[in-house]
Amino acid sequence: MPEICSTCGLPKKVCDCEKIQPEQNVQVTSQKRPYNKSVTVIKGIERGRENLEKLASYLKKKLACGGTVKNERIELQGNHKNKIEDLLTKKGFSTSSIEIK
Repeated sequence: MPEICSTCGLPKKVCDCEKIQPEQNVQVTSQKRPYNKSVTVIKGIERGRENLEKLASYLKKKLACGGTVKNERIELQGNHKNKIEDLLTKKGFSTSSIEIK
């Protein structure tokens, strides 16, 4: 018996639910923390669609920085706003859904 998609009810081989899902509004901001430290915050990524821990790990490796996942958002040490858009588009996010403030 083939696996059935819980969203549309079609067999998984035929299902296109992942392609049809609405775009996410990803917001990238930079914040100043105590002792004049900068933190880049990425929010608006739905946990069900994307594994935040794996995405954070990928970004930390590519940017050579530390970071964490807190309250449904990714926090990276340092100001990396100018590099985040390229890395997120390589992971499949559309450039129109990424807002850098």
